[in-house]
Amino acid sequence: MEYNKEYFKGKTYNITTFGCQMNEHDSERISYLLEEMGYTKTSDRDSADFILFNTCLVRENAELRLFGQVGSLKQLKRKHPDKILSVSGCMMQTTKARHIIEEKYPEVDIVFGTKNIDLLPELIRRHLEKNERVIDISTMYPKEDFVEYNNSNNFQAYVNIMRGCNNFCSYCIVPYSRGREESRRPYAIIEEVENLVNNGYKEITLLGQNVNSYGNTTDFSATFPQLLDRIAKIDGLSRLRFTTSHPKDLSDELIEVMKNNDNICNYFHLPLQSGSDKVLKDMNRHYDRQKYMEKVAKLRKAIPNIAISTDIIVGYPTETEEDFKETLDLCDKVKFDSAYTFIYSKRPGTKAAKLETIDKDIIQDRFDRLLDHLYPVFFEKNKEYVGKTVKVLFESVSKNNDEFLSGRTDTFKLVHAKADESLIGKIVDVKITGNTSFTLEGELV
Repeated sequence: MEYNKEYFKGKTYNITTFGCQMNEHDSERISYLLEEMGYTKTSDRDSADFILFNTCLVRENAELRLFGQVGSLKQLKRKHPDKILSVSGCMMQTTKARHIIEEKYPEVDIVFGTKNIDLLPELIRRHLEKNERVIDISTMYPKEDFVEYNNSNNFQAYVNIMRGCNNFCSYCIVPYSRGREESRRPYAIIEEVENLVNNGYKEITLLGQNVNSYGNTTDFSATFPQLLDRIAKIDGLSRLRFTTSHPKDLSDELIEVMKNNDNICNYFHLPLQSGSDKVLKDMNRHYDRQKYMEKVAKLRKAIPNIAISTDIIVGYPTETEEDFKETLDLCDKVKFDSAYTFIYSKRPGTKAAKLETIDKDIIQDRFDRLLDHLYPVFFEKNKEYVGKTVKVLFESVSKNNDEFLSGRTDTFKLVHAKADESLIGKIVDVKITGNTSFTLEGELV
């Protein structure tokens, strides 16, 4: 039988995405491929004909959630054996996690990784033709520079500028799951952004595991600041963001490019991980607390109203109480606008996984104390916005009140304001009237 678009017409798909923006963007690509086959999207997982989990391997709880959710579908699969259940993403790109799915979850029909997404239609056809499980993991990314995908809305988009990572931080599995750094050619990135802007997209976010190292291992001459400056000058682009940056590669040239282009958002995510020089060395981060604070000082001097967020890991195996107090001290000095805080999660295959872990109660106590330090600072940072008028890109109806819309300032502050749904996708002036540690509230001007 030929499984063409007519065969899949009327069939539905559902994707559950774990993890970072890179995974979200991969899911957008998967969505496009499925719809090109004839599938239509549904939010009801149980009713879907094709069910996919796009996985993350950075934290253990993401693994546990995946296994729990896949396991919960065993009964559904028994009742409806024609449903196709698939697992993809970073977890499947590594041997141990993939073997657990292979051995303990026979209900999974298709397994693929991060590097062969474009083969999904063929994998589905192979499964249907042979009526057997298909496992296909590639070690090489395809060479195509320009791919199509389904965005979640028509005014914001992610654009990959590179894949993989060469840093090998001792706690991180990404270089093993995503591979080594590969930078896309500038012309392909610029073409993609121009196409999005010409189709009405207002905000573009450039993605990479470490965007600051863009172009370092290529046969072409281009740096991330040069690429960012070229994209910022595309006519009609209202907002330009990027993530994630590694402090060791943050250059004065990048800060200057941000300062000189008004449409580059005044927001910088600069992962710290620890405020202890000893722990940073153990983590293989290639900077110390002094260098980190110097980078922050340069950013704030060049762009006074910039908002800075960070990542912090609590309970790294070699972290002592004194090390943790150094993290608290650095947080007090830097005064972050927001932070993504994590309890250390052992990742098999990493250097840190060989180390003895700290008692869970000690880690939880440190984690709680860290939040006690951070949240009051977030509140005071947000309080500075009260009384000011800011530009907000409304993204959606508020989850808590359908009379309100939610959106972001260029400093990535989350704003709620009473407004009509017709303003979703538009950049609007909002006067800030109140705040919490995590959100701002305002009224339309």
